[in-house]
Amino acid sequence: MTIFRTVVKARVILYDHGRILLLKQTKPNGGNYTLVGGTVEQEEFAMEALIRESKEEAGITLEAKDLKLVHVMHKRSATEHRIGLYFRASKWEGKLRAREKEKFKAAHWFDLDDLPKNMTATVQQVLRNYRKGIFYSEMQKK
Repeated sequence: MTIFRTVVKARVILYDHGRILLLKQTKPNGGNYTLVGGTVEQEEFAMEALIRESKEEAGITLEAKDLKLVHVMHKRSATEHRIGLYFRASKWEGKLRAREKEKFKAAHWFDLDDLPKNMTATVQQVLRNYRKGIFYSEMQKK
């Protein structure tokens, strides 16, 4: 029997006047655009992790009451199951900026109809399905 590691991620689709926020990764981290969020640590629930990650990565404060679960992705590789919980929010406090300089170069707003081509494959699939109202999707990780 093969033992799989299971990782839970929480990310936010942050809206502002029809635009969404994406973080630009540094070259060593892929150089693509991605959503704010990250790994849910053992002592956390998903919303707690997302609130923590949003502060760490983008300098913003989210509140659980303003987060709505809008998509779930199950990603699988040979050694890992990754469950991504994607929340939508349009309220936050703080000065938005990319804070973890070793991981992210910048934070940019994009119109949903004019998203950058160099988004991670995961974010592309999530946003495509989310816009179609599809709540759950799967992806085989290479």
